[in-house]
Amino acid sequence: MIDIFNIVLYGEITLWDVLVVVLVLILSLIIAKIVTLNLKKILSDKVKKDVLEIILRIVNYGIIIAAVLAVLPQLNIDLSGLLVAGGIAGLVIGFASQSVVANLVSGLFLMIERPIRIGDQISIEGVSGFVEDIHIFSTIIRTYDGVYIRIPNEKVFTSNITNYVANVARRFEYLIGIRYVDDANKAIEIIKKVIDAHPFALKNPSPTVFVDELGDNSVNIRVRIWAPSVVWYDVKMELLWKMKVELERNGIEIPFPQRVIWFGDKGGVKIESGEDISA
Repeated sequence: MIDIFNIVLYGEITLWDVLVVVLVLILSLIIAKIVTLNLKKILSDKVKKDVLEIILRIVNYGIIIAAVLAVLPQLNIDLSGLLVAGGIAGLVIGFASQSVVANLVSGLFLMIERPIRIGDQISIEGVSGFVEDIHIFSTIIRTYDGVYIRIPNEKVFTSNITNYVANVARRFEYLIGIRYVDDANKAIEIIKKVIDAHPFALKNPSPTVFVDELGDNSVNIRVRIWAPSVVWYDVKMELLWKMKVELERNGIEIPFPQRVIWFGDKGGVKIESGEDISA
């Protein structure tokens, strides 16, 4: 009885060898499909659609290529020369593209971990502004004065990132000085009313207003307010001016720097310490 699986088709290649190669390739296609479908589910809400397509293609083709390389010896194809040449070429390309690969890997980690999102206000290595876009190799920042800056993803991923809007609320504070002759309790009451009247000044966490220090020229009142992160700066600008106007409307003024100078009995001038200064 003839064993059909041992029929020689070419050289030393039998029908069995061909069937093994076909089965492995079919299996690799199935595995690649399963892996890409699962990756798509995991990354669909974390990665932009065009970037996700690139990742899925790389994974799909990578699995298939690995399977092809694995079954080539089954067809008596010697890979030693190919591997040597590929290894040398890989080293050359690797040294030449270290930063490219680092940026690519960092970009993938950024898209998975998502420490920043498009529209966030951030600061990275002295560059502050809005995240305009996150590409596979770089991140685009639009500074507050409208300048677009491209930062390699490797630098973004390995740097300390300050995200100003990651938390839903952000605190800001003022130090407001009033004259010593003014009523500090009344000033605190006025400031609290101004804060309560603003629609974006949060009640929880609640604002705090208190006398912080007795300065050289004024009684200094510390004001701490929480506001939604997306309107934080606008609220900060509005409230300070409203507090100034309301305090002055109630007769409470912000004093200028001053020095008390008086004349002594001997005709000299005494300045604060009481030391005589000859006329």
